[in-house]
Amino acid sequence: MSEEFRRARRRRIVDTVQVVDTMTEQVIGHLGNLSETGMMMIASAALTDDALYQLRFDLRDAPRQAPIEVGAHLLWQDSASMPGQNWAGFRFIAMPEDGMVHLRQWLDSPGGSYE
Repeated sequence: MSEEFRRARRRRIVDTVQVVDTMTEQVIGHLGNLSETGMMMIASAALTDDALYQLRFDLRDAPRQAPIEVGAHLLWQDSASMPGQNWAGFRFIAMPEDGMVHLRQWLDSPGGSYE
């Protein structure tokens, strides 16, 4: 029997939140869920296994409106049901302090659904 263990609760993303690769300024997918330590994304662009990425996303319903920028490590990816899309799991490795405050406020805001 396998039990999944996560260190941080993950909030599902209800709206479409695009994820931008800040090195290319291209949208590479959209968020599936988000926690303080990482995110799952539905990728619409090819990603490199075990690579580091600089990413940006905008949590529109957050108390603060500035986008969040993160350094992230691609831990895994798997084919999605739609051709040309993959599920991708990232671990955050760097985030400015104001981005972390913003993310925590969003995670704690009312109306969230958690996994």
